[in-house]
Amino acid sequence: MVTYTIGQILGGRYQILEKLGQGTFGITFKAIDIGRPGNPVCVVKQFKPTSTDPFTLDVGRKLFIREAEKLEKVGHHAQIPQLLAYFQDKQEFYLVQEYIAGHDLSRELVSGVQLSEAYVIKLLQDILEVLAFVHQHNLIHRDLKPLNIRRRQPDDKIVLIDFGAVKEISTQVVNLQGQTEYTVAIGTRGYMPSEQAEGKPKVASDIYAVGIIAIQALTGINPYPTGLTTDPKTGEIAWHTQAQVSSKLANILDKMVRYDYRQRYQSAEEILQTLTTLLPQPRPVKLWVGVGTAAVITPLILWLAYQFINPTPQLETYGQSNSPITIKYPSDWQLIKPKIGDFDFGGEVIRFIPKNHKPENSCILEITPNK
Repeated sequence: MVTYTIGQILGGRYQILEKLGQGTFGITFKAIDIGRPGNPVCVVKQFKPTSTDPFTLDVGRKLFIREAEKLEKVGHHAQIPQLLAYFQDKQEFYLVQEYIAGHDLSRELVSGVQLSEAYVIKLLQDILEVLAFVHQHNLIHRDLKPLNIRRRQPDDKIVLIDFGAVKEISTQVVNLQGQTEYTVAIGTRGYMPSEQAEGKPKVASDIYAVGIIAIQALTGINPYPTGLTTDPKTGEIAWHTQAQVSSKLANILDKMVRYDYRQRYQSAEEILQTLTTLLPQPRPVKLWVGVGTAAVITPLILWLAYQFINPTPQLETYGQSNSPITIKYPSDWQLIKPKIGDFDFGGEVIRFIPKNHKPENSCILEITPNK
């Protein structure tokens, strides 16, 4: 096994700063690219095939290149790390990707803490919008979990990292008939549905994982090792009593995590459309003009009301020589000045009424000159 040290240079240009993680499929490093101006930070992922015989290495190389090319295509999305390079060094394969500053969702999905329905709906939208792009490029993530979903700084956007397909080179063996087989399924227990555990991932397998993440957020229960209970009769996950959730959202999540992938949503877009029915709908703006002797309105409201009805009116002007106030009103409205003693508002009182309305249904406007 190769030993890596801080400061070591990989591929002739990627200097290791720290080890970010190590698992079944390989090691992930944070590094700097000393071959570019400013030595930008990047992520280097090392994959080591299970077998090092020449045939297996050749098959692994072809698989690695194929999957790297797919990652390069989806990496053009602003919320997927850009693939910067890929190379082989002796019997090991390396991917170099854009480093995403921020934190992963495990910091937000804390065990025992139930998050709000509004948070979960927004999280679903954010993840599914990126996942829809991934699926449109005929790529399945295969390892969606809180650790592989980052909240980027400084814009708080969701970023999907650590796609699982390329990890197959670390699990493959070649049998006596020359056929490629895989020693373990790609994915993470608790987030991986049955068909993926059998080595047959579907688009709906990613949808299952996203549904589990949402249920985890609502219940505060980690799917593994704590685990979510299942209904012994149906085999479906039973979680409703462990969360505060509306029936509409619960139904959406239930369909996302069906045991049988054929009964799940078949696309991220379909879920996004359904989620829109849970969002508050904007109310139409209405303009009401009330006419009555009890209403006292300002010239501005009167003017806006008329503009709404007739955007190009002919105007008349009313004003007093001892007052700085001048009022413009539509020519098809009638100005009525009451007789002295009709009102006692402490100033001059006038009426504006449409010519097809009766005076008793008029709008009263009080004008008091500045002193």
